[in-house]
Amino acid sequence: MAEHPNWRPGANQNTLRARAAMLRQIREFFAQRQVLEVETPLLGKAFGPDPSIEPLCVEYHGPDWLGASRLYLQSSPEFYMKRLLADGSGSIYQVSKAFRNGEAGCLHRPEFTLLEWYRIDFSLPQLMQEVAELMRILLGDRALAISYHRYADLFSEHLSLNPLTAQVDELRDCAVREGIEGAKELSLDQDGWLDLLMSCCIEPKLPPEQLCFVTDYPASQASLARINPHDPGTAARFELYYHNMELANGFAELNDVAEQAERFEQENCRRRSRGQSPMPVDVEFLAALEFGLPDCSGVALGLDRVLMAQLGLDDIQAVLI
Repeated sequence: MAEHPNWRPGANQNTLRARAAMLRQIREFFAQRQVLEVETPLLGKAFGPDPSIEPLCVEYHGPDWLGASRLYLQSSPEFYMKRLLADGSGSIYQVSKAFRNGEAGCLHRPEFTLLEWYRIDFSLPQLMQEVAELMRILLGDRALAISYHRYADLFSEHLSLNPLTAQVDELRDCAVREGIEGAKELSLDQDGWLDLLMSCCIEPKLPPEQLCFVTDYPASQASLARINPHDPGTAARFELYYHNMELANGFAELNDVAEQAERFEQENCRRRSRGQSPMPVDVEFLAALEFGLPDCSGVALGLDRVLMAQLGLDDIQAVLI
């Protein structure tokens, strides 16, 4: 008799209840702040060209719908949500499924759940404060400590490197010195080496019991964020870490259509240079920017990882079906 497959979900009944409670807290949090909940499509005929993200695709057969038969499961609801912002929605949030190809591990799945929100006329410090307020609620600790760390300062402190000026050879040599497995055989561009050093050498050294905001990322790593006027080599972008796990990614949103179109082209050029297929540009998104995206800041928070942090779990499968 054939052995039965393991049909039981990863998440147990207590975890399911914890997720339901988390979603309830999120909706109460934004209702109190009069931020509107929205729902946008999961499928689109375009996909952001960020070289670090690969799409999951589907083939559509039927009457003309979006003008394309090859559709992309979205890695974020961002482009659709910004079209709503340009149309006058005001501040909005969404709990949404998101998809990325080739990502699986104890912290990654190709399908995951995001909380994404956009605040009109919010500065990045204001948004980080709101993220911290929500996280304190979700983690059940209203006094949870907060710390802020500039990206370049972390590289200087832990690796004696300037990430904004270090060249590929210098970054590779650093990775080899730090004992990163396989570093000698890797062929990466500057941002690829920076990502590797960040994940292997810096993230594990962040204060685990604090909400750690890392700010001022290299401009090359933030195609949808504004450039910092006081430091053109960096972007108005932050990431949030807790227990050495990345939970959120936020921007002061770029709303200059010409600059955004140029960045998309640069990213598609990088994709080609890496042997990746270029992505079709989202012309509706660019048209929304041209019409006028209001000044805003936005952030995406990984809810599966938040639930892991809340429950003290170390494998994402334990919070999924």
